[in-house]
Amino acid sequence: MAKTLGVARDERAQLADLFIEVGPNAPTLCEGWRTRDLAAHLVLRERRLDAAPGIALRALAGYTQRVQDRYAALPWLELVEMVRTGPSRLSPYAIPAVDERVNTTEYFVHHEDVRRAREGWRPRPEDARRDRALWQTIRLAGRLVYRRSPVGVLLRWPGGGETMVRQGRGIVTVTGQPGELVLHAFGRAEAEVEFTGDPRAVEVVRGMRLGL
Repeated sequence: MAKTLGVARDERAQLADLFIEVGPNAPTLCEGWRTRDLAAHLVLRERRLDAAPGIALRALAGYTQRVQDRYAALPWLELVEMVRTGPSRLSPYAIPAVDERVNTTEYFVHHEDVRRAREGWRPRPEDARRDRALWQTIRLAGRLVYRRSPVGVLLRWPGGGETMVRQGRGIVTVTGQPGELVLHAFGRAEAEVEFTGDPRAVEVVRGMRLGL
């Protein structure tokens, strides 16, 4: 899809293309999930709002898993096409502004979950529009992700700015491109970031269990 349609749709299209390339049984960075499971998760999240709460709520997880398994059982090309085309026009996710706000990070992270589960991966080239969108995300989400840190956390985008997401005794600076900062915040060990600060504080931040 053309980039003028939005970062979220760019990431959706590229992920769908990658799904076709690697097939339904390729590894991902999502523990226990192959590409078929990840694709089913994405379809469920947008098309079955009745089942989506179980993604976050353990009490509803059984129902969510059953619905996801039914999607995962679909023919692979059909499932990927559902990812590519997205939700129905009646879904709130179909509103371009909503799609861009809630799906940019979702699809970027899951795109990288497939890319970085393969040997020889490298970060994608910088993209000014994508990087700006992800920087806005991490400036807000970082406050939630690092809220339990006993030490201060400063996120730095070289040449792009910095933001303090957690006040605390001492400061650990996490430096990287916006996409790498997002991936680290969402608990992906394959993120390419650098830590600076007191070594003991750095170890605290390195050892945190992150993710929303």
